[in-house]
Amino acid sequence: MLTQTKEVYNIALTLPPVERIELIEHLHFSLASFDLKKRIDTLWAKEAEDRISAFENGELKAIPAKTVFKKIDSYKQNEG
Repeated sequence: MLTQTKEVYNIALTLPPVERIELIEHLHFSLASFDLKKRIDTLWAKEAEDRISAFENGELKAIPAKTVFKKIDSYKQNEG
């Protein structure tokens, strides 16, 4: 690995997990062609529509935001 690459890598490791995932996504997209980006966007749009339909049809239940954030806080406490 080049020195500059190592520096970026080491800085990236200090980021919280969600930010590391966002960085990975940005780097991945920077390598992808326009057609691939369009295809990925189309797949994500379909996934979102499918989830909305599943929720509206009673196939998917909602979890209150308070419960979700409580679980996230619990994970954060166990990480650090």
